[in-house]
Amino acid sequence: MGSFSLMHWVIVLLVVMLLFGGGRISGLMGDVAKGIKSFKKGMADDDDGITPAKPATRIEGHRVPEQDAPSATEEKTKA
Repeated sequence: MGSFSLMHWVIVLLVVMLLFGGGRISGLMGDVAKGIKSFKKGMADDDDGITPAKPATRIEGHRVPEQDAPSATEEKTKA
C-alpha cells in the first residue's frame, strides 16, 4: 500500500512527459546542470583568494589585556 510498482512509475513518467513535453524537461535539466557548474566554479574561486585574517588586538572603548599591551621599553625604542 505504501510503495508503487514499476508500472505505476512508468505511467507517472508518461503523464509528466505528455504535460511538459520532452524538450521542456531536457531544457530544464540543462539549466540545472549549468547552475550546478556555476555554483562549483564560484565555490572554487572563493577558496583561492582567502588569506587568514589577523586577530584583532584591541577593540575601541575597551581596555587592552596586559599580555597584548606594549611595554614601556617598547614605546621608548619606537620614539
